[in-house]
Amino acid sequence: MNKPQSFFHLHMISDATGETLLAAGRAASAQYKDARAIEHIYPLIRNEKQLMKVFEEIEEEPGIILYTVVDQKLARIIDDHCASMGLPCVSVLEPVLTVFQSYLGTPAGRRVGAQHVLDADYFRRIDALNFTMEHDDGQLPVDMDDADVVLIGISRTSKTPTSIYLANRGIKTANIPIVLDVPVPDSLVKARKPLIVGLIATAERISHIRQNRTLGNTTGFEGGTYIDRASITEELAYARKICTRYNWPMIDVSRRSIEETAAAILALRNKSR
Repeated sequence: MNKPQSFFHLHMISDATGETLLAAGRAASAQYKDARAIEHIYPLIRNEKQLMKVFEEIEEEPGIILYTVVDQKLARIIDDHCASMGLPCVSVLEPVLTVFQSYLGTPAGRRVGAQHVLDADYFRRIDALNFTMEHDDGQLPVDMDDADVVLIGISRTSKTPTSIYLANRGIKTANIPIVLDVPVPDSLVKARKPLIVGLIATAERISHIRQNRTLGNTTGFEGGTYIDRASITEELAYARKICTRYNWPMIDVSRRSIEETAAAILALRNKSR
């Protein structure tokens, strides 16, 4: 008899694009077939102010923290905060750097993003990441026509991690939450440049993820209609209605990984172009 799948939060903090962390985090989480990671990716974290905002989010949804930060002061802050919160954290690169240093007999130069060649493709991806972070969760909706892709969907349909994955491919991606009975922004309806895609899932899957979120929420229990399947079904019906009204394609992410969802979006984009 199969065990029911559980969910956990996986926070990944990077001072560059986060690709190294994504690979490491997914390789590790893939070993646990009965537990699925809810990914939170924080790229381009290079100062203490940015880091404090990250920990505000981690406090709301505690979990495992992985990081690749070469600035040792920031790394100590991450270690100290995780210790005070009682959360496990791992510097993914540090053990590797230690081995290199021991063998080569010289310390690492600790250059941020040193693995990336500074070519046009690299700067395009950085530009896309900056855009995506600035337009996460409905921020700056007036800029929708500057996006390549806009993802819409109700809470917990993997809009943010999918957006960041696409940004790592150089695609400027915004995401906007759909809230029951709240119209989408006019700027989105009038946008002509971006591919607009609705992300949906089964009510059961979303309820499971939301329950996991509420169990890890240290700021107070968030229950009621948020995890009620009948209410979620109503939210999903409203999201489908909006997408149908404006002829926006929909992708069911219930059984898709982030990579699979992104691949489906890229296929739609190539087709539309």
